[in-house]
This record gives sequence, structure tokens and C-alpha cells, in this order.
Amino acid sequence: MTHRQSKRLGFVGGIGLLLVAAVAWADLPASAVASSAPDEGDPRIEGALLVDATQVKPGDTFRVGVRFRLDPGWHVYWKNPGDSGLETEVAWDTPGVTVGPLQWPFPQTFRTPDGFITTHGYDGEAILIADAKAEEGSSTGMLTVSAAVEALVCEVHCIPAELMLTRSIPLGPQTVRDAETAAVFDTELAKVPRPAKDSGHAATLALDAPQLTAGQDFTGTLTLTAPGGAAVPAVEGDFFVADRIAGVVRVGLASDGPGRFKLKGKAEPDAQASAPDLTGVLRLGTAATGYQYLEVTAPLAPMVAAGGAAGTPAAVKPPSVKDSIAAVKPVGAAIATPPAAESSMGLGLALVFAFFGGALLNLMPCVFPVLALKAYGFTRMVQQERGRVGAHAAAYATGIIGTMLLLASVVLAVRAGGASVGWGFQFQEPLFVAGVCAVLVAFALNLFGVFNVGLDGTALAGKVDQSHGLMHSAGEGVLAVVLATPCSAPLLGTAVGFAFAAGPLTVLAVFTALGLGLALPFCVLVLVPGLAKKLPKPGAWMERFKQVLGFALLATTVWLVWVMGGLAGVDGMARLLAFLVAVGLVTWLYGQGQAQDGMRKLATVAVAAGVLVASGLLTLRFDDQDPVAAPRLGSTVAQAQPWSADAVNAALAAGQPVFIDFTADWCLTCKFNERTVLSTDEVRDAFTKHQVAFFIADWTRRDASITAKLAEHGRAGVPMYLVLSPGAPDKPEVLPELLTPGVVADAVKRAAECAPSKLGNGANVLCAAGFPSH
Repeated sequence: MTHRQSKRLGFVGGIGLLLVAAVAWADLPASAVASSAPDEGDPRIEGALLVDATQVKPGDTFRVGVRFRLDPGWHVYWKNPGDSGLETEVAWDTPGVTVGPLQWPFPQTFRTPDGFITTHGYDGEAILIADAKAEEGSSTGMLTVSAAVEALVCEVHCIPAELMLTRSIPLGPQTVRDAETAAVFDTELAKVPRPAKDSGHAATLALDAPQLTAGQDFTGTLTLTAPGGAAVPAVEGDFFVADRIAGVVRVGLASDGPGRFKLKGKAEPDAQASAPDLTGVLRLGTAATGYQYLEVTAPLAPMVAAGGAAGTPAAVKPPSVKDSIAAVKPVGAAIATPPAAESSMGLGLALVFAFFGGALLNLMPCVFPVLALKAYGFTRMVQQERGRVGAHAAAYATGIIGTMLLLASVVLAVRAGGASVGWGFQFQEPLFVAGVCAVLVAFALNLFGVFNVGLDGTALAGKVDQSHGLMHSAGEGVLAVVLATPCSAPLLGTAVGFAFAAGPLTVLAVFTALGLGLALPFCVLVLVPGLAKKLPKPGAWMERFKQVLGFALLATTVWLVWVMGGLAGVDGMARLLAFLVAVGLVTWLYGQGQAQDGMRKLATVAVAAGVLVASGLLTLRFDDQDPVAAPRLGSTVAQAQPWSADAVNAALAAGQPVFIDFTADWCLTCKFNERTVLSTDEVRDAFTKHQVAFFIADWTRRDASITAKLAEHGRAGVPMYLVLSPGAPDKPEVLPELLTPGVVADAVKRAAECAPSKLGNGANVLCAAGFPSH
């Protein structure tokens, strides 16, 4: 017996599970069984399509179900997954059969060790069942039932799973039941909650306030009465799970005696005026006495939006925190506004920041592969005369500065047209990302020897190589700039933000300083006497190292394909990968043509160009692509919400400190901060302790409101992190581009201490002074 089988047998226990296991996988057709979510070579979920009839009469009903078996410790999600996760979906394809809605057994509740995240779903084994009806018609032939399953399978990490299950059922003069499967279905359906009124129960809800207010907590009492005045059984464990309720962030019940439950919930900060209902499933009884499952529904109080319901007279509108703080300020004191970039930094300091910010870009993972590539080329030339090595350094620097000035010119042209732009804005264009990917793949294949750049075998090889080599160095400078723009090194965001807010000459000067800083490390290596001699001598190792650098470029391409997913969804990623396959074919054809002469060479190059153009026209169409929303980091850090000015104001009005993460999928600095800082226990604990409202401003795609907010704080690109206090909503603290857990925790603590509830007489000195700007 394998270790995997022993784990499964050890997990299956109890009469119900043994009954489920009685329907052996081996008895099902191969098309009805599938596995998915591979992890370390082991699929974490297996699915099977079950039918409780071996023959169906047209017009009769039968039942179909998808049974899941999960490895120990792994789970899938209920229809309301909770704080994170995705609902398990089953799509039926059943010609000649009508399939009803899924029936969901009462779910389990899962919590992270710190209790910060609560989710609902199933582990071990579970079955989702639906009623089906064969349409009237022919009494002979076969019915085909297919189920496409999409699930998120999670332990500590999560793996998307897709299962395609199909089986056929013969039609006949009568319906013949499969007794074993029918018994399995009956056992599982006993766990499906039924409407409380169907069993004679009645649920009434009394809230402690006459209305719900967006962003505010609410409480009440739910009373459940049993038919005939019978006693309502006791409850244990996680006995209540709420459905998704529009306008409500969370809601839960706590037992307050037989048939009495204390309700506590919170309305969404941006909830609109509505009249939501409490809906959820309730488990009565204990493991010793047996369980009864009910579906309860009760009307909640009317919901009032944060600013008051539409049509509410201004006189009864509750004052905002901003108004309350302004009211206690000395007469004549003006509300501070974020200083303009020009007032906080001079041109000289901006040029210094730009220069050193450009130098630090060389350490960023999006630029380093190009530097390594350049270092390889430089190593080949160290034995040659110093003048030529210097020329290569000058060409590299010229390529960088020229491209920076070209980028600055584009920025000025776009800005002159009335549009707002920021650092890295070109990575919001799918076609630009595709072009950069194509260049990287071509560079990598060149390093692998698929084709050569330049002409070979002529008497003028030395001269041609010299001329081409300088162009190659300049091209590497261009590529360094292209790959640098999605990175925002320390000091860079401040300098570029100053430039974008200033005049054309300032923009050109800052971008020139930025280019000089980016070119600095290589130029120092070339021009400082003695450094070149410390490099290793050329040898056979260089060819292997060149190929290793090719893989580094391909790794950068993988990151850009992921960026494309955020811009154009999974379909966009597939289109890009198809185009890159065509780029590989084109480079291979070009390499074949280099070994030919005359018309054959021209014909091969023409075919390669035709393939490139045709593949581009067929695949690089992203205008109709709409990216699929994916769970963001915020779902694992806090109850993150998409950023909007209204949502932030509502949270501040509710007395919550606010943390805003301005980020983008193509920003590696953002991802580094998210992985190493925002997901740490120290930050999560600080957010929980101070009840921080967490917002994500996703700039992966163009968003004029985010661009304007960045400019408001003197920034032209991401990352940017703002911490706002309800006691000083107009004085946000701007955190540095590179975060530490301590910096974030201290900032939210300061914001919480400035909250109105903690301000005493004369205790608002901190709020009046504002927060430090990094």
C-alpha cells in the first residue's frame, strides 16, 4: 500500500463515509473520474460524476452529483467562501436533460491559526447533488451528462482545479435506480439545510437599532421557534454560516439560550441604501443527539448609505469626522493640503534623487539580467584596446540616455494632449508588454545560438563586428530602460513625480540624470583603472555563462506574461504565448537563412517576416479582452477593498485608520513589499489591533483617478503607501517605497492614536502637526 493510499484509508471513517466509499471508483467509466490540483506530483483532489439511475425513462426525474475526495488537510469552498477563496462551480452540459440547482450540504468552517481569516467549505469527501429530468421524446438511445468543475483547492497555499466529467445513461421504458448511489445521495442530502418554514420553524429578528448604517457595526437578537412549541435543540461549534448578503461585510450568531441567538454584523463601508435580508444556514443539535439543518431568512433593518439616504435633508445629515475636527481648530486655521511637489523639493535635489534612484535601479530584478548580459559582453572585450572598451561604455550610456529622453518626450507629448501619465505607464498597454516579451525571447534565443546578430565569414569581419558591437551595446542600453520602467527604486518615485509636475525642461533634466545613474555601474567598471583586470579571463566558461543568461531573460519573460494576465486575462496570456512561439519559429528560420546564400536566404528571411506579421495580426488582439478578477494579496492581509475616494471617506467617518496600497501587477517593488512586509504577522496584527481599513488601488490598467492621486502626493508611479487617520483625514502619511513591518505598524499606530475617540482636551497636537512625509 502506498503512503497516499494509507493516508486516505486513515481519513475515511464513520458509517456515512464508509457508505460513500462503497461506490468504488473502479465501477465508474474512466470518463466520469478525474483528478486535478497537482502538488509535488500528487493531485490533491479527485472528482467523480455519480448518477442514481442505470436507465432513465423519458420524462422521469433522477439525480446527478459530483463527488470530491480531497487529500488530508486540503479543502474546497462553499457557495459563500468567506473571507477568501472561490465558490466551487459546476457547469452542466446535458443535451436532452434539464438539471436543477446544486444542493449544498452544511459546510465546515476553517480559520487561520491567528483567527484572522475565516472560510467555509468541505474537506475529506463531499457531494454536490442536483435534480435532473429527462426530456420527453425518444425512448431509445443514450443520454450524455457532462459536468465541468472549477474549484480552488487549498491547504496553506491554493491550487486551481479543473475537472471534466462525462458519462452516458441509456434510455428505456422505465427508470431503474442504482440502489448504492441512491443511498449515498440520501445520506448526503440529509445534510442539506431546508427552509425553516418547511419544518414548521419560524425565525424572527429584532435589531438593536432601527436602521443599518454603511461602515457601522450592528447587533440584534434572532429568535427561532419550533413547531408545536417544542424545545429548540442546543447548538455546538460553528453552527451558523451566512450567505452572501448585499451591503453586509460579515454577520454571525452566538447562542443565548435555547432558540435565542445574539446577532452581530457589520455593513460595508460603501453600502448603498437598500433593504437586505439575513440569509444563512443553521445547524441545530449536537454530535451526540444528531443534527438538524435549517435555512433561515429574516429581514434586516433598512440600510442607509454613509452620507445618508438619497433625498435626506441636509439638516439631518450626521457631521463627518472632518467637520468635527475642523470645528475644534483655532479660528482662522486652514485645513492643510498636501504640498505640491515643487514646494517640497528643489531642482537640484530632484536631480540628485534621480541620479541615485537610477543607480539603484541596477539592483532591481527587472534590470539585473541585462546588466549581467552586458557584463558578459564586456568580459569578452577586456583583452582589447582601452579605447574600444570605452566606446562600448559610451554606446551603452548613449542608448540609456537617448531612450530616457525619448520616453520623456513621449510623456510631454501625452501630457500636452491633456492626459495624465506616470512612471511605467507604458506597461499598461498589452501591445507594449507583448513587444518587450518578443525582444526578450529573441535575445535569449540569440544567446542559445539559434541565430547570430550580424554578418559572418567576410574579410571585413573585424570592422563589421566593431560597428555592430557598438550598436549592440546601445541596444542593451535601450533594453535596460525598457525593463527599468516597471521598477520604482528608492528616491526614484519622488524625483520623477517632481519632474512630471514641473515644466518640460525639468522633465528632460530629471530623465537625463536618471539615465546617467542607470548607466553608472557599467561605466565605472570600464573607466576606473584596475577594475577591468579583476574580471575573470575569457575561456570556455563564457559560452555556458552566456546560455545561463539566456534563461535569466526567459525568466523575465515569464514575469511579463504574468503581467499580461492582469491586463488581458487568461485569454490574453494565451495569445501572448502563441505569439512568442511564433517569435521562436521566426528566429529559427532567420538562423537557418544565415547559413544560406542568394535567393534562398532572401526567401527564408521573407518567410520569417511573413510568419511574424501574420502571427502578430492573429494573436495580438487585446482590445476585446477583459481580465478576470483574481484574489489580491489583501484577502490574506486584511479585509482589503478596491480603493475609491468614497470608500476611504466612509471608513474615516466610521473612525477607522486607513491604509492604501497603490500597486500594479507589473511593479516588482510592489510585489516585494507585499510578500515580505504586508503579509507578515506583525503587520496583520497591527491592522487587526487598530481596526485598519485596507484598500488596494490597482494601477495595472489605466485609471485616471489613481494617476491623479499619485500626482497629488508628488509621485508619478507605484508603489505608494498612504496612511490616513480619522482625526486628521487631510494630512496623510506617505510611507517610503521600500517598507519594513515596523514602519507600517508604527504608522497605523500613529493614525489610530489620532482618532477622535482618543483625543482629549489639547491632546490633538499630533493630529494638528500632521504626519511625517518619507
